[in-house]
Amino acid sequence: MLAESFAPGASVAQVAQRYGVNANLLFTWRRQRAAKAPAESAKALEFAPVTVVAESEARGARGGDVDAARLAGRMEIVLAGGERIIVGADVDAAALARVVKALTRR
Repeated sequence: MLAESFAPGASVAQVAQRYGVNANLLFTWRRQRAAKAPAESAKALEFAPVTVVAESEARGARGGDVDAARLAGRMEIVLAGGERIIVGADVDAAALARVVKALTRR
């Protein structure tokens, strides 16, 4: 509920109404979260290692053409804040979960 109320263009009153909560209570929770935000942002974030290589290097490493099935297995995830994440079918689920969690905390 809090994350939804902080989304760009969100109406706190409408979010509160949707969940059957008094808007003043939701505003209080938002203030409490904002007070904790500096301490939370100081925590270390964990990132998944990423290596970017040219397509020609990828072909050479596999000894042939890029596997068409692997390219076809890509997916795009668009979060509520508009952030886009594009991953392959072979993405590590735990690493992806950490990335999504880090982005939704902002």
